[in-house]
Amino acid sequence: MNTHLFSRRGASARRPAGTAKRSPKRAPGLRLRRAGVGDVEALDALEQAVFSGDRMRRRQFLHHVQAQSSDLIVAVSQQQLLGYALLLRRRGIRSCRVYSIAVSSAARGQGLGALLLQRLERIARANGLGEIRLEVRQDNTTALALYESRGYRRFGAHSGYYEDGADAWRLAKSLVPKPRRRSSRSGAGSA
Repeated sequence: MNTHLFSRRGASARRPAGTAKRSPKRAPGLRLRRAGVGDVEALDALEQAVFSGDRMRRRQFLHHVQAQSSDLIVAVSQQQLLGYALLLRRRGIRSCRVYSIAVSSAARGQGLGALLLQRLERIARANGLGEIRLEVRQDNTTALALYESRGYRRFGAHSGYYEDGADAWRLAKSLVPKPRRRSSRSGAGSA
């Protein structure tokens, strides 16, 4: 069974009973960067290894590497692809969508999914977008916990969303900074 943690299609990922949560230990020389055409083969191999269904095809990766409306970020350590994250944007729309986040089995438990998500959020803000959305399997409690800890809120559901018939939660996060409350000083302005 696939135990991928973060994605539009990842299977349920629960920690085995009796195992403690590990503190993140990052891969040496970890780098996040935009994917290039030379990464497509490794992206396809990661996709095949991580997902049992709802897989992206090599042609789709090539499209997203070249499309101006896609931000495909890869995590690389010692010339090895450890994960990727894909953000989709549309011209004239103030929201964007996290389409997929995938982390190799060798890199799980290192906080890489959270790092990739954080990078996508920064890209969205830099593009002036006000909201970021995503779908997550309802049985993927690990990914759901990550998203909710980063401020994502459930706003809907899709029945039978995934290839295997699993349902999805729809989540969104506002990227617009909340206005600061002005504190009123006692006695100020009184006569």
